[in-house]
Amino acid sequence: MTPIRTCLIFAAALTAGIALAAPLHADDGSAAAYKDIEATLGQVPVMFKAFPAVGIAGAWTEFKSLQLNPDTALDGKTKELLGLAVSSQIPCQYCIYFHTAAAKLNGATDEEIREAVAMASIVRHWSTVLNGLQVDPATFRQETDDILARAARMAKTAP
Repeated sequence: MTPIRTCLIFAAALTAGIALAAPLHADDGSAAAYKDIEATLGQVPVMFKAFPAVGIAGAWTEFKSLQLNPDTALDGKTKELLGLAVSSQIPCQYCIYFHTAAAKLNGATDEEIREAVAMASIVRHWSTVLNGLQVDPATFRQETDDILARAARMAKTAP
């Protein structure tokens, strides 16, 4: 069977709703995940209750191991300011509320919060200009490299 035919059969099976793998049941880790969510957060928030039970263990692991983990490359304040910037652009009122409060809990000042949101708007603005006007990507990359190389040289010679 050719690779294309195999892909077509696979796609048809998915479209028809044919299960190609055994479905997960009670041993899918959801009970343990809900228990850990409650132990960690003091409750199981509606966002986790609304999530499909079959995927909650993986979703919780991702959330806990990256966002709630204090031992990652980014500190909590930085992660929450990034979350706020992204959620401002999506836009998502739920995420904006959460990431603003979590950023403050992690020590972000009102000025840092304003700056994160302003940076998101600047990036969105220039992304719109670059993409809408179809600026050549190779030219953009070369100019960026040249500008940053100049900035690095100037930083080395600065008093």
